Amino acid sequence: MSVINFGQSVSLVEFAHSIGVVGKDVTIIGRGEPGIGKSSMLKVLEKRYPSYEIAYIDCTLLDLGDFALPYTEAVGDMRVTKFAPNARFKMQSDKPVIVMLDEIGKAMKAVKNVLLTLMLEHRIGDHYLPEGSIVFGTSNLLSDGVGDMLEAHARNRICEVVVRKPDSDEWIDWALKSDIAPEVIAWVKQFPHALASYTDGSQKDNPYIFNPTKAGQNAVVTPRSLEKASHIAKQRAELGDALTISLLSGTIGESASRDMQAFFTVVDKMPTWDAVITNPATAKMPDDAVAKCIMVFSAISRVEKDTLSKWLTYSKRMDMEWQALFATSVMKSTKQAFCVMNSDFKDWALKNQWLF
Repeated sequence: MSVINFGQSVSLVEFAHSIGVVGKDVTIIGRGEPGIGKSSMLKVLEKRYPSYEIAYIDCTLLDLGDFALPYTEAVGDMRVTKFAPNARFKMQSDKPVIVMLDEIGKAMKAVKNVLLTLMLEHRIGDHYLPEGSIVFGTSNLLSDGVGDMLEAHARNRICEVVVRKPDSDEWIDWALKSDIAPEVIAWVKQFPHALASYTDGSQKDNPYIFNPTKAGQNAVVTPRSLEKASHIAKQRAELGDALTISLLSGTIGESASRDMQAFFTVVDKMPTWDAVITNPATAKMPDDAVAKCIMVFSAISRVEKDTLSKWLTYSKRMDMEWQALFATSVMKSTKQAFCVMNSDFKDWALKNQWLF
């Protein structure tokens, strides 16, 4: 029997699933910390429902004039005023629409009032969204202290859920499918508290994370900033060490960037991928645990059908914990399909099936 936890938070995956299942009838607003991936749910839903139109609405930029413009129309002997809705809401579409009201809690009060009918009835003025359309929104936690507010009469028209920050394992599962730099993934594996939440009282002194009680915070580690850090890390050879660290400091904060710099130093001393694949039985094997962690995640990113067996030959020279990390992680990645067809991988998995 399932355990019901009333009032508990939901994951990003559960948030997207909820929108897909009941979003046609219930407008769900997901509240969560900054940068955790709430806005990316639109891309998830777009991929899941390819027959839908997509309408992204940044509520912080809306003014009353952005909803509809007046025009007159003759009705019998009288001309009356009607309102033409803004094309951004896709009401003119012949397909159902997924409307995302991003940062709705920061919208002006008058704008939120206009959006009430869209959230409750899928209507702006006299015009309705196409049948089957979905409306959902995002906002920050009240405790974030960034000005998000929905009045009681607005909350009664929607369903509010708290979307929790993904932990390190959840983020790594996503990163493995999203071309994130291996050294960034390995850094998160070694520093899982970098994705802890300030709502956990034990994290009050965590130097990496957003905390509204700390004055003067600049860049912090979030799923969003880690993705940006990945782009920087991939270009560090061209940027140079000093500029790379400066850019990372402005993206994930100074504490995180200094710790990540140590990972880059390790990477530069590791054998190249070509060396590993060319001579898997004799290529240099690093002694450092951080280097092995980075090599495993690099292999998940770079291994292909024709190089998998060679990597397995190399990895068997590592301790079992690193072999297991590769096997369990690659099975969560986009490489799963050809791994399960590889005889060497199948032999290893059968021999070590207790790991799965």
